[in-house]
Amino acid sequence: MATETIPVIDLGPFLAGEPGALDRTAKELRFALTEIGFYFIVNHGIPADKIQRTFDQVKRFHEQPVDRKLALKIDLHSTGYMPMRGNTLRTSTVQAGTKPNLNEAFFVKREMAADHPDVLANRRFRGRNRWPAGLPGFRETVVDYCNTMEALVLKMVHLYARALDLPAEYFDAPFRDCQYSLRMTHYPHQDGPIEDEFGLAPHTDTSFLTLLAPNDVPGLSIRTQSGKWIDAPALPGAYVVNGGQLLQRWTNDFFLATPHRALNRSGGERYALAFFCDSNIDWPIASVPTCVGPDRPPKYPTTWYTDYMIQYQKRTYDLLNEDNQQAAE
Repeated sequence: MATETIPVIDLGPFLAGEPGALDRTAKELRFALTEIGFYFIVNHGIPADKIQRTFDQVKRFHEQPVDRKLALKIDLHSTGYMPMRGNTLRTSTVQAGTKPNLNEAFFVKREMAADHPDVLANRRFRGRNRWPAGLPGFRETVVDYCNTMEALVLKMVHLYARALDLPAEYFDAPFRDCQYSLRMTHYPHQDGPIEDEFGLAPHTDTSFLTLLAPNDVPGLSIRTQSGKWIDAPALPGAYVVNGGQLLQRWTNDFFLATPHRALNRSGGERYALAFFCDSNIDWPIASVPTCVGPDRPPKYPTTWYTDYMIQYQKRTYDLLNEDNQQAAE
């Protein structure tokens, strides 16, 4: 029977290069992603003060007047500000008819130079970030945090490869210049019934993996394989990690994309930092060789990030009515 407890994985020995730690940790990862789809990581090497500085900047951003935030309204590249109740999740398999989500968020992707070929070509999801004026230090702190998270992901994909009985370096090439998005979210306190409105309605992520920063204010719940909803505890210093729909495609549904939701009943404000990461935007996403065979044919066609995200976002996000083709991850 699948577990109903979120496993805690200690990355310390693996990151320190201890003999045998790669495969031992990969075995724990395999269990987590096949039994529940979520896990915590501790001793991950991300300094607590760096995480706190980034949370401080998120709070600074959301405390601005709405008109200043709307000046950075989200664009076709999914960067910028999504206002409160700016999206409605319509693709959930576990919750129908939800109202727009009670959150607001600011999104950034990889920092791109003005003369980058993808920027010059106005390539979808590869545009430049827009940054708020009058918030000194915001851009630098957020870019530094993204760089730190990317470096951690590039180590963690070795665990994913070994968990799939692949060479540790299998995902090195796919994740070179990987596609990522940082969502900086504000959830106000809610008093209403859970059936009526969510901070973030039940859904699965689209990503290969998502890392949610340690948070003293609880609010995340996940749906186990038995259908039971459990609250994720706030473990000091621990990231929450989960897979999404593109991980399912990479693994032919071997690894789970588990539904989860957010609801802030803390009595105060809740801020969240979610780092969504996928392979290089040009890499064809297809089932890895260890997840297919004569008795297990591929369930999905080869997938391209841009095509998948455009279709997903058309079905999922309204944002602002006059720009309903714009969306955020």
